[in-house]
Parts: sequence; C-alpha cells; structure tokens
Amino acid sequence: MQVHDVLIIGAGPCGLAVGIEAAKAGLSHLILEKGSITESIRRYPKRMRFFSTAENIEIGGIPFPISEVKANRSEALQYYRKVAGYYHLNFKLFTEVTQVVKQDDLFEVQTVKGETYHARKVIIATGYFDFPRHLGIPGENLPHVTPYYDEPFLYSFSKVVIVGAANSAVEAALELYRHDVDVTIVHRGEDFRPTVKYWLVPDVKNRVREGKIKTRFNSLTTAIEPKRVQIENVETGESEWIDADFVLMLIGYVPDGALLQRCGIELTQPSMVPVYDPETFETNVAGLYLCGTVVAGIHTEKVFIENGREHAAAIIDHIAGRKIRQVKELIERI
Repeated sequence: MQVHDVLIIGAGPCGLAVGIEAAKAGLSHLILEKGSITESIRRYPKRMRFFSTAENIEIGGIPFPISEVKANRSEALQYYRKVAGYYHLNFKLFTEVTQVVKQDDLFEVQTVKGETYHARKVIIATGYFDFPRHLGIPGENLPHVTPYYDEPFLYSFSKVVIVGAANSAVEAALELYRHDVDVTIVHRGEDFRPTVKYWLVPDVKNRVREGKIKTRFNSLTTAIEPKRVQIENVETGESEWIDADFVLMLIGYVPDGALLQRCGIELTQPSMVPVYDPETFETNVAGLYLCGTVVAGIHTEKVFIENGREHAAAIIDHIAGRKIRQVKELIERI
C-alpha cells in the first residue's frame, strides 16, 4: 500500500501552491482533481481578466511576466501549467473524491471511481466554482438557463436576462451588449454590487444611462418559463414578465459543504464556514486541512488566489513542524 505524506484535493492555484510547498519540504504528495489542472480557470469566460495584478497570483516563487498589469484567462492557464511542470507536481486528474475517512494515523481518500488512496495528511483545496447558488424558483433548471457564461457568440441577436449584479454579471452584460445582444440585468439590490471591478463601473453605468443595457433593480426573479422571466419589484410588490431567450444566473457560488461534512468537518450554519484553526488551517479532524476559498463558506468574496495561496505555506509549516508563516486575514474587495 502506497502512503503519501500529503494528499491534496483540488488542482487550482491554491492546491498547486500546497503541492509546491510539500515538494520543497521533501514530502511525497499526490494531487487529486475532479477535472483538469486549474479547471475553474479553464471554465472562466474566455476573455476574462483577473482583478489581482500578476505578481499577486504568482505561486512557488516563479515570476508571472506579462505585458499588461493584470493577467487574462489564457495567460493564467499557461502560467500555472508551466509552474506545475517546473516543480514536477504529481497529479491524478479527472478523479473526483467522494469522502475522506481517518483510520488511526492514516487517511483513506475514496473516489467516485472506487479507488482508495492513503495519506498521512490531507489538504482540501476544492474552491467553489462547481457549486452555483440557486434561487429555488420554478424553471431554474430549464435548458436555456445556466449559471456559467463563457463567450457572447451563442447569444448574438437574442434577448438575455442576467440575474445578478456583481463582477461576473457586469462583465457578461458588457460583452453581450457589444455583440448585438438585448441585455437586461435583474438584481434585488438598488444598484450594482460595490465589489464590481472599479474599471467596469463607469462603463456599465454609462451603458445603462444610454439605454443600451437595461436594468431592473430592487427586483426579485420569481419564475422562469421558456422565452420569459417573471420578476417582482420589492418596493411596490408589482410583477412583470420580461422576454428572455436565455437566462444567465450569475449570482455566485458556494463550497461543496456536503463533501466537507462527509470528511468529518464541522460547518457553522448558515454561513457554511468550516471549523478550522486560522493559523494552521487544520480542521476539527486532526491532520485534515483546508486551503483557499473553501475556508470562507458562503463568503467566497473574502478569499482569493492572492491570500488563499499563502495558506499553503502555513499548512506545510505545521505539517513539517516548523515556525508557521503568518497569513493575510480574510479580505474585502474595495
């Protein structure tokens, strides 16, 4: 039976950062990933640009040289792949973990394929992108409704309703408008979210003033049918139907709480914040750690690559019995 010193679940930037720190410390490691390397970034909108500057999403001490200040999706995919190759990280891709069970001093990590891997320590770095939020309304699962947006060409010369008003919704609305799409944003708040990337705010607000992007603020989405969406104004209580060939439910994501609980990790409700030591990132299960956005529960806006990557060093310091490097607190975007 092969026993790894460290088994990492998730091959996003934070999972890669843990693998790098383990390799530097001379610990044997294995990274299990349900999709491809940096699967979440691969599924981002094709022309997305990161909020963080390039140096703030570097890992492993490898510089991220680009011509612009902020990296785009393709540049990030290339960078993380090359860094993983440089450190000879050990992957088992397209392998979904279903449960982690502690047996005495070892962990058994079980997968959907029926395989079992063994390790002395386990780090969960699964992020949140696979679990979109749901409103629980009729029609939410219809085929023309999706929680993901990748590129505009599918939607040209059609009517699209976007539910949400944060970064993903604003970026999608601007790109769709510029590709001959009739766009309406529906949001329960009175304006766009304050966390929207600062360089997008004047652009989207000017397009709204010009009538090129329509908005329904202070409105709840209450039902979806083929070709239309029902919304309700929270101030007046009035309902209306909006024409929609497609609906983008861009209202955010949450971590896989069910997986964490199957691994024995306690969650604080209703925030879904797991129980863990903020210095070492060890959970209530000794030897089982969390890394990256998964520590934030539903508050995914507080942990990013730029502070989540630092969890890796603290975790491996603790495992190796070294002085633990300090990590940034959970942060709010300005």
